[in-house]
Order: sequence, then C-alpha cells, then structure tokens
Amino acid sequence: MSLTTTHSSKDFAKVPASLDATLPDRLFHADVVGSSHDGNRDFSQERGHAVSVVDLPSKVISMTVGGLEPGQSTRRHRHNYETLIYVLEGEGKSVIGEREVVWKRGDAFYVPIWAWHQHINLSSQQKATYLACENAPHLQNLGVALREEA
Repeated sequence: MSLTTTHSSKDFAKVPASLDATLPDRLFHADVVGSSHDGNRDFSQERGHAVSVVDLPSKVISMTVGGLEPGQSTRRHRHNYETLIYVLEGEGKSVIGEREVVWKRGDAFYVPIWAWHQHINLSSQQKATYLACENAPHLQNLGVALREEA
C-alpha cells in the first residue's frame, strides 16, 4: 500500500491553522452485505467466515459486517487495532484473553489491542451477524498494522 502524501518532521511548520473540507468522490456504499464483490468473497474465504467490507474512503476507521453460521466460530486471532462490535442478530460468545463475553442481538462489546480473541455463534439454528468498527486503516496508513492468527 502506498500513501499518496507523506510528511516528515521537516513539514511540521506547514501544519495549517484551519481546515478545508475535502469531499471524496464516494460517500455511499449500497447493499454492503448483498453485493457479490470479489474482495468480500476472497476476504471471507481467507477469514473462514462471512465478512462484508464497507468500502468507503475512511483513512482512520473501518467497518465490516461479519456473519457466523449456526455453530460456527472465527479462528483465534489478535491484532494491534481496537475493535468495537455491535451484534445485529443472533447470540454467541467471544473469548477475549482469558475472559468470556456472552452476547446477543443489541449488545456491544470491545476487543482491546493485541488481545487473543475468538467469536462463537452459540445457536444451532440462527445465524449471528455483527458490525465491527476498527481503527485498522489508521495503523495501515502509518505502516504499523499487525494481525496474527493462532
């Protein structure tokens, strides 16, 4: 990934005193979960469960819609970015470090930086769907984002 603009300490004096809003070309992503875009399919296959990436030009935060089929779980993993998860449907649990967080539709929970974690759909009949927001793009733009699977 290459950055379009890079700055170094020599540019510190160039920090402006005010900001101008710059609107990107795209402000909208239609049918995030329903679109059959190859990136979502490839990312889902890599992760081992459904993941739909919200493709908007944010430089600091990302948003994905994750899905776990009945009885399915994610692989145990960790990353150096924070994650906030809001449960849209279903029920399950997440093992975060040594702790278990039991969740259901309408709940939200936090995954701290570099904590090993795994999400598990506890239902044998209902899919679990969640919205995950992370600061991964910020760290990617700094060149320091890390992710590790167990």
